[in-house]
Amino acid sequence: MDYALTVEDTPDTIPSGTGILLCHPSTGETDRIDTDFLSTDTDRFLVISTRTTAREVEQKLEHYAVDRSKATILDALSVERGYSRRSGDDVHYVASPDDLDAIVESTREFLATTDGKRRVSVDSITEMAYYADEDRAREAVEALLDLLDEHDAVGLFHLAEEVHDESIVDGYRDLFDGVISLDPDDNVTGEF
Repeated sequence: MDYALTVEDTPDTIPSGTGILLCHPSTGETDRIDTDFLSTDTDRFLVISTRTTAREVEQKLEHYAVDRSKATILDALSVERGYSRRSGDDVHYVASPDDLDAIVESTREFLATTDGKRRVSVDSITEMAYYADEDRAREAVEALLDLLDEHDAVGLFHLAEEVHDESIVDGYRDLFDGVISLDPDDNVTGEF
């Protein structure tokens, strides 16, 4: 099964199981790339948010006119900020931002209980490493990539390049099937 990809300077389609790394500056405008990825050729999608709250994710989806009815949001940040959390059918929470096992398990559950073309956005690996550590973040990313492959889904994983050592970034670049790079001027290049 192939998935359409409408991000500039990338292939028109990608096969199921594909994981894409989105490398960007910390201040980069990634919302456009993320929402283009989520809104195209998709039956259901999961947003794993370790950088923003569920409410902020909902505002982003609304701003970019992404079909909210297809979305499930996994919020790892609200508890850290002390915000109230009310789980519903399509908004879930983990106990803390460093609970990477719960993030992986929630993703497994989402993929096991939904059908059709599924996309997963992980925003971001950088925050996962900040709250846990680099090794645990890498293990969680590898587990998530295995789940995409197992369930014929595709994923987009955000990484703020300058925050990590070059060897860490290179390791992630090697791990993924494709890399989308966003430069400080918001120019996009793809390597697939």
